[in-house]
Amino acid sequence: MNSALGFSLAILFVLGVPIAVSIGLASIIGIQAEGRLPLLLIAQRMFTGIDSFPLMAIPLFILAGNLMSAGGISHRLVELAKSLVGGIQGGLACTCVLTCMLFASVSGSSVATTFAIGAILIPAMVKHNYPKPLAASIQASSAELGVLIPPSIPLILYGVSTDTSIGKLFVAGLGPGVVVAGSLMALVLVICRIRGIGKDDGMGRASPGAALKAALPALLVPVVILGGIYSGIFTPTEASAAAVAAALIVGMGLYKELKFAHLPEILKKTVISTSAIMIIISAASLFSFLITRSGLPNEIAQWFKEIFESRVAFLLAVNILLLIVGMFIETSAAILVLAPILTPIALSYGVDPVHFGLIIVVNLALGMITPPLGVNLFAACSVAQLKVEKIIPQLIWFVLTVFAALMVITYVPAITLWPVEWIFGGQ
Repeated sequence: MNSALGFSLAILFVLGVPIAVSIGLASIIGIQAEGRLPLLLIAQRMFTGIDSFPLMAIPLFILAGNLMSAGGISHRLVELAKSLVGGIQGGLACTCVLTCMLFASVSGSSVATTFAIGAILIPAMVKHNYPKPLAASIQASSAELGVLIPPSIPLILYGVSTDTSIGKLFVAGLGPGVVVAGSLMALVLVICRIRGIGKDDGMGRASPGAALKAALPALLVPVVILGGIYSGIFTPTEASAAAVAAALIVGMGLYKELKFAHLPEILKKTVISTSAIMIIISAASLFSFLITRSGLPNEIAQWFKEIFESRVAFLLAVNILLLIVGMFIETSAAILVLAPILTPIALSYGVDPVHFGLIIVVNLALGMITPPLGVNLFAACSVAQLKVEKIIPQLIWFVLTVFAALMVITYVPAITLWPVEWIFGGQ
């Protein structure tokens, strides 16, 4: 059955069949090849895969992100970030990184971050004489913070698929998010200094006090979400509902930019995005069940132990594998298929499952800005109205920088685990 699953999945990917359909068809072919499993198993496992309380957070966080984007929150976060770091050479590029970090704490999606922030900052950077390909590269790479800074949909998927605490994963995402953001800020400052661009980035920025006053309601949203989770007031799933309520209150009641007339289109976008993710989750649940039943994880674990004797070598091999996978497979599908296989192997090497979850998510986030299937890359090119090949030369430095940050996160687990130990203790 393993050969039927793997071969059919590879063929379907090569043919360009959509991810969810490819995984589902490969699973059906595997069941038929096995010959002893009832077809009723298909519907049963696909339903069971999405019959999960933590997964309810996904549509609600997507809805909250869409409401915040339409409610004026993204614009005020941009102005706040610009007031803080916009006065230095390259400050507008740093504003992009910092704003993506702030917006990520309320949206949980890198693509949503790309469109919401990129629509504002890419034109602003071009106006300040940044080359358009560079501006798009900064936005695409910064937006991947959307899957690192909690709340994060990929972290929810990892937690569900490996039975790991989502609350701990959210806390653990803070350290890697800061490392990646800091690395990107350092890179853009060096680029701006070498090329002599961004010298007038401080023009037209508001004072920090005025910007903070305007953005204060927007900043209260992540405080409510993350503060509620970390303090134990509510679960991540309940936090997603609180995020929707907060987005409605801020967008409609305080900023008054979100109107009832906007809601049908927002709900439509949310349903489309949620449906795409849920179909992938249900198909991947069936696929993962068949893979586990076949005994493949144990075989892979044994193979890894024979080839890689140390944890250092194992983690390097996993990073290379995930880097390649992330270039060709959508992040959600990659997590749902690979995490249940790789996590038990990582545990056998003494790797903490929370730390390993962040390694997987950071690595696959890198795949969001690499061809041929980098979703952030295409989103940024769409906003900037650029062809993908125009952005590649500029993007190389950002990919290398994030990969260097990934190596630090991989081999310095304290970056990930210290906040978890501080907040959760020995739980």
